Amino acid sequence: MRNSIEFEVFGNYALFTDPLTKMGGEKLSYQIPTYQALKGIVEGIYWKPTLLMIVDKVRVMNPIRMESKGVRPIEYGGGNTLANYTYLRDVRYQVSAHFIFNPYRPDLAFDRNEHKHHNILLRSLKAGGRRDIFLGARECQGYVEPCSFGEGDGYYDDYEGEIHFGTMVHGINYPDETGRNQMEVRLWNPVMKNGVIEFIRPDQCTQVRSIADMVPKHFDESNIQSADELIKMLGEG
Repeated sequence: MRNSIEFEVFGNYALFTDPLTKMGGEKLSYQIPTYQALKGIVEGIYWKPTLLMIVDKVRVMNPIRMESKGVRPIEYGGGNTLANYTYLRDVRYQVSAHFIFNPYRPDLAFDRNEHKHHNILLRSLKAGGRRDIFLGARECQGYVEPCSFGEGDGYYDDYEGEIHFGTMVHGINYPDETGRNQMEVRLWNPVMKNGVIEFIRPDQCTQVRSIADMVPKHFDESNIQSADELIKMLGEG
């Protein structure tokens, strides 16, 4: 696919929190990563407001296993409390994603150099990302490296039938990605076939709920560096 990347992301623990468990203060991870979590990982590799990162599919390489830990989270009113967080353990995923130019950012048309953005994205992936990679939560450090999607053996490659995960959070809509001055949450019903989950695009989600009013941050040539300038700085002018 055009402007695509394929990579493997892995770590000792992951916490893709089911929001229903946050109210009680004891977090429980979904069994699989959400679209938004994987999008955040792609943006940790390389992010520009000029681009919209689209996650196409994820392949679950290791068996889905969970582990509970006693933690002492900080309370909003100060001090600590006791809680149990349930994490995914020993996770490894292959991810296929691509980018398009953000149609809701005409103010960034000066930065729409497709070839150079793709080159920087690939270089950033090879270097392990431009920012820290987290698997759903800050305490769950992740690592990325290039791969060919589908290579190697996955635990669920020969699993007969489909695995349904029920209704899950797909991701968050932000105003600079929708053209609406609202923050919204998207829901969907993922299905895994032979270890692979193919994501629908955010604009294909039919279960969308508004959370709060929000306006996009303004970007222009005064507060953003174009891909052309970045390439020159990296010495590939």
